[in-house]
Amino acid sequence: MSFVQNLLMGATRMLAPEAIDELLRQAGIAPTLLPQRGARATREQFVRLYQITALSIGDEMLGLWSRPIRAGTLKYLGLSLLDAPSVWVAMYRFTRFWNLLLDDYALQLSRQNQCVTIALKPLGALTTPTIFGHELMVKLIHGVASWLVGRELPIETLGFGFARPAHFAEYAQLFPGPVSFDQSCTSVSFAEQVLRQPFHRTKIELVKFVKRAPDDWLFVTFDHGPTSTRVREYLLAHSGAGQSLDAVAAALFMSGRSLSRGLALEGGTFQRIKDEMRRDLAIERLVTTRESIDRIAALAGFDNTPAFHRAFRAWTGSTPGAYRRPAVIPSA
Repeated sequence: MSFVQNLLMGATRMLAPEAIDELLRQAGIAPTLLPQRGARATREQFVRLYQITALSIGDEMLGLWSRPIRAGTLKYLGLSLLDAPSVWVAMYRFTRFWNLLLDDYALQLSRQNQCVTIALKPLGALTTPTIFGHELMVKLIHGVASWLVGRELPIETLGFGFARPAHFAEYAQLFPGPVSFDQSCTSVSFAEQVLRQPFHRTKIELVKFVKRAPDDWLFVTFDHGPTSTRVREYLLAHSGAGQSLDAVAAALFMSGRSLSRGLALEGGTFQRIKDEMRRDLAIERLVTTRESIDRIAALAGFDNTPAFHRAFRAWTGSTPGAYRRPAVIPSA
């Protein structure tokens, strides 16, 4: 929910609280969940909130920069990239384009030791970074470059010009590669050979990309480690809420001890992965279906509904009903 709060940061400077609540309701998010630290939003809710907020305030970057980024900017940015001979040239144009729009920052592309870096340089000593604005720009850089070649590009290093935020645990779902904080500026680096490759994209594909924005570039998915990725894929494919560690390990041709050790090396545990998937499955069903809470509890792998209620409150700080009321799909 901290990402939702940050998304609305610019809008709250322009709109009344009642208007912010209406944006949340239109996105299917209960306004009462906004201040709750453990609350969560689905991917679809987040994308919808982004879209309607951008439309409401007339700013494709949500009022997070000193100058509004007017409707149509992403489309014309994309058009300027399509005939570039390589991703490197396209991303150079990307930086030149944004430097026509930003007043308080400049995007700078540089090369050193077979590595290409795009840095967001502050233009004034007193410029204070807007955390979500910087997160958003990094996502856009990586998302556009990945879209050009049709696959997720690996990142060499990623640094942010602010302190480690409270929602750092969510970075594993958004940013690949090593992340550092308290840097002199925000930057993202790619291997030179990655950006040297040519690409081919059409105007029709660009229109589809823009229409779906920000979904295609904000939620690029990554493999965060071979073991955790294999576990998630197996659980997703086999109704994994009720699967035990030993059963999953056997299916992956590993011992339970080896699986636990592999996950630990990647900073995770089997139970954490399982709980995250159960939580997100439950939230998804609550906001998109009329299934009973008893049924959703069973799908999430709980033997009884009271146990599901207790776990859900521990996960999110709210009851399942708090997610159901604002966003349930009306019957046909």
